[in-house]
Amino acid sequence: MLTTALFIGGATLVAGSVAVRRSSAWAGRVRGSFLAVGKQRASWLEQVKSSAVAVDDQLQRFMVERVDPLFGGKRSTALQEIVSTEETLEISKYERQLNRYLAAATATLGLTALSVLYPPLLIPTLATALYSTTLIFRNGYEAIVIERRLRMDVMGSLYFIGTYAGGFFVAGGITLVAYYLSEKLVMITQDRSQKSLINVFSQQPRTVWLLVNGIEVEVSFEALQTDDIVILHAGQVIPIDGVIESGDATIDQHMLTGEAQPVERTAGERVLTSTIVVSGKIHVRVEQTGEATVAAQIGALLNRTASYQATIISKGERVADASVPPSLLVALLGLFLTGYQAMVTILGSAIGLNIKITAPVAMLNFLNVAAHNGILVKDGRSLELLKGVDTVIFDKTGTLTLEQPHVVGLHICNGYSSTELLTLAAAAEYRQSHPVARAILAEAAAQKLSLPAIDHAHYDVGYGLRVRVDGKLIRVGSDRYMALEKIEIPAEIQRLTRKAQAQGHSLVMVGVDDRLAGAIELEPTIRPEAAEIVQNLLARGKEIWVISGDQEEPTRKLTERLGISHYFANTLPENKAAMVEKLQSEGRSVCFVGDGINDSIALKKANVSVSLRGASTAATDTAQVVLMAQSLRQLPYLFDLADEFDANMKMGFGVAVGQGLVVIGGALLGWVGILGGTLIWEVSMLAGLGVAMLPLRKLKKDEV
Repeated sequence: MLTTALFIGGATLVAGSVAVRRSSAWAGRVRGSFLAVGKQRASWLEQVKSSAVAVDDQLQRFMVERVDPLFGGKRSTALQEIVSTEETLEISKYERQLNRYLAAATATLGLTALSVLYPPLLIPTLATALYSTTLIFRNGYEAIVIERRLRMDVMGSLYFIGTYAGGFFVAGGITLVAYYLSEKLVMITQDRSQKSLINVFSQQPRTVWLLVNGIEVEVSFEALQTDDIVILHAGQVIPIDGVIESGDATIDQHMLTGEAQPVERTAGERVLTSTIVVSGKIHVRVEQTGEATVAAQIGALLNRTASYQATIISKGERVADASVPPSLLVALLGLFLTGYQAMVTILGSAIGLNIKITAPVAMLNFLNVAAHNGILVKDGRSLELLKGVDTVIFDKTGTLTLEQPHVVGLHICNGYSSTELLTLAAAAEYRQSHPVARAILAEAAAQKLSLPAIDHAHYDVGYGLRVRVDGKLIRVGSDRYMALEKIEIPAEIQRLTRKAQAQGHSLVMVGVDDRLAGAIELEPTIRPEAAEIVQNLLARGKEIWVISGDQEEPTRKLTERLGISHYFANTLPENKAAMVEKLQSEGRSVCFVGDGINDSIALKKANVSVSLRGASTAATDTAQVVLMAQSLRQLPYLFDLADEFDANMKMGFGVAVGQGLVVIGGALLGWVGILGGTLIWEVSMLAGLGVAMLPLRKLKKDEV
């Protein structure tokens, strides 16, 4: 019995273990099947996701490359011209989303039309309509719950609920496309050209030359470390902040500091990134690189500084939002007096939507007119703000003055004549291209001097040229260069040097063999159009200020010559923005015109900011208006356009309000329904667009 029991028990255990093994194997196969299905599903989802991303990228590219230029090809081209070659026009996350909704709204309208012929298409029509209205409903919710105010999105949400709930799909589709088109137009009129401004200062050379154990070694810029010795020659942009270990150089740093004249730097003195070695050769010990440099810190500050335009809502949007509360009250009245259709019709009277479309169309047309006349207005809100500008601030160096100075005096000594002095200096500078050389050569050409041939030229590691002319050794350079060459400078020339520096002038010394022949006095050149532009602005009632990093005397002298009464002199770069804010705190609306890195924060703070093409990248990236011809002559025309735009906007508002009153009155009396209201709105829209197109007639006249 026991044996039988043990046998049965053993057999049971064996059978059980076999069953368990089989069960485990089966479970494993089942689990493997599920895993395989899961992997296939994950792979399928990845493929779907990848395809969706590819389709979306194609849509975004199509909108930027094909659709956006339709609203202003000339302006789009100008925008691309001032964006550095390594950058592309940046599309924000919101604009990408807007492009998707606009495409979906267009599909909704198309499906709505087709569903009349094939009713089953109504199902996908409702699906695309639901997706398209998501943004409107979300914005409406945020307006009421978070911002606690009534905006166009609130009325739009109520209107779309009313139209689709009532079965008025055609009216809903038309309005849906119009809504997103208005949002797209507003987006296009605003500045989309700049990336993070820190990129402006990251355009560094790929390689630099270091001095390592007395040998010049080329290394990548990224490999630079503190205390490395960088070798810099004439014509190079300094890529680091540091201290000169050896050598002498003349450095142009006006883009960074605003100084009118190049400065001389020697061992023990600091140099800054983004400045240019005009002449000489220096060995610089690295103190700061990359984002730690002064220029990069300005960029970081720019990124943290709120642009004045960022706080401004366009006039069209303001008027549209202002129309919402009274429209909602009248719609509620229509519901009680006439019924459901009257309420929806009044909600769709869309005074605000009409304005939201026609106002940016008008703005775009004026921006295109500006672009055809050499003015790039990156942000259309600046065109609105210009109408209220009462104060214009000009940066002095590079804006009211040109890069190239001009000769204002020839001071001779030791028996040499003025003609000899200028002839020898021009002969020495004949093959040079820096601004001082061009000024001397221009004066020699004006006096029709015949220049002798030079035997050979040598650019000293320092501040000057050494050449041989007719057997004589000619040296041309600064007073420090003459001292290094042991050429004595007479007392009268020394006094003249101090006087010239106080006036913002510079002196170029000319030595013949071991004696000084004299000095050539150079003065910053005022732009030839500056006086005319200043008088034009004064005649318009604008108050004009000049802001400068130069000393009091040269700044005062320049303002007197131009007929300007107000100026800020000895202004540090970091204080320029404070001067703008000071005038704004007095109730002024300020337009700032500047060209340097040191102007960029002031440009960002001003109500309207203007720069000239060819200025520093920081200035043209920051400014909302760029004068593409590199001249101030277009400035009065810009103010004329602002006046014309204001008049056009008032006319467009009149058309929109008139249409709204007709629709509302007809709805309250029961004469106009939803489709009728939509038809009247479309006719009004065409009339409003006609007003918005008036600037193009002006453009055609200008072209003729």
